[in-house]
Amino acid sequence: MVRQILPNHKFRNYLKNRAPRLTKAEFAIFLGILGPGIITASVDNDAGGITTYSIAGAHFGYSLLWTLIPITLALFVVQEMVARMGVVTGKGLADLIRETFGVKPTVILLLGLIIANLCTTTAEFAGIAASMEIFGVSKYISVPVAATMVWLAIVKGNFRSIEKIFLISSSVYITYIISGLFLHPDWKFLLTQTVTPSVNLEPSYLYMVIGVVGTTITPWMQFYLQSTVVEKGVQISEYRYTKWDVYIGCLITDVVSYFIIFTCAATIFVQGIRIETAKDAAQALFPLAGSYSAWLFAFGLLNASLFAASILPLSTSYFLCEGMGWDSGLDKRFRDAPQFYSLYTLLIALGAIIILFPDAPLLTIMVLSQVINGSLLPLVLIFMLLLINNKKIMGKYTNSKAFNIVAWTTTIIMSILTVLLVITSLVQGIG
Repeated sequence: MVRQILPNHKFRNYLKNRAPRLTKAEFAIFLGILGPGIITASVDNDAGGITTYSIAGAHFGYSLLWTLIPITLALFVVQEMVARMGVVTGKGLADLIRETFGVKPTVILLLGLIIANLCTTTAEFAGIAASMEIFGVSKYISVPVAATMVWLAIVKGNFRSIEKIFLISSSVYITYIISGLFLHPDWKFLLTQTVTPSVNLEPSYLYMVIGVVGTTITPWMQFYLQSTVVEKGVQISEYRYTKWDVYIGCLITDVVSYFIIFTCAATIFVQGIRIETAKDAAQALFPLAGSYSAWLFAFGLLNASLFAASILPLSTSYFLCEGMGWDSGLDKRFRDAPQFYSLYTLLIALGAIIILFPDAPLLTIMVLSQVINGSLLPLVLIFMLLLINNKKIMGKYTNSKAFNIVAWTTTIIMSILTVLLVITSLVQGIG
């Protein structure tokens, strides 16, 4: 109606005046708040995630691209809730669970998460070893060096400096996008594949759908995001900036996932090559996509593995110390938070040592990690929804009815899929 009444130049001025403006001061605040959302979502594309997406593209072509649309929406919903709880309460998720539901469920969660995160941390060091082997470096050199670098960065740094390192690591994921762009994609074809759901009832296809979904939302992410939002000291008045930090992170990580699937579909799938790991994918790209694309893919795997090997033990230290009521935080020194840094050190050391054993049962370790994470996720999501709808805890910042419908639907679907992931992981592991 407005468009029909106003002349062109006045209509443009009308839109300009109506459009939301971000002042220089607001933009500076946003840059200061930026971090937890982008970092948490980026680490989701770890060695295991990259392997899953690589196999999805290599074995099933473009047929799984459409799954990233609902996956991204689910990630938006879940990550926004924990970020909001952190800002409003000033407490970590493990803290709130212990205070609201008691010690027993907290201890069960903590034990499960510690085992799962140790398994996943071990898998990250496997990713470091695999990626460096592509560059001709033995794991007996790369793994100890990587473990030492990761430990020094966390123990000797502070929250601000470590967050900057993590943000730089997040930006390196662009290598996967560049690797895909070297293939000169047909954007019209890709868009059609993305918005057209493909349904296949074959067990292998269903297993891969579950795997792609299951790598997106994991228990550790919820604990880590809420803890870092709290440590950053975000105020309620600044929450809108944190929300956009979360949304941007979710979008970026799934764009990266999209390009990993596309790159492997456009090259490895077309040639009918079977792969089992992300290392296989990188090596297969050399003759198919050119050395630049393959090197970028391999370097992306190294960055992702190093990044996640830093974050996973850190998230474990956060939720254990919160759950037990111990001091934690990257701005504290070793002597001020001994339990926090001791657990971090132990997880790094164990993850690296296990990989150095010649016959380390990596497949068993990865299956165990998936099973435990899949078993705990429904419980964590339900705890989150009960907490965020508790007016005594959240005040006026509880979920709206519409948001609850979306959130509970997401929780139910994710719970069903993760239960299926547990079953299929056990079947695959036994087989």
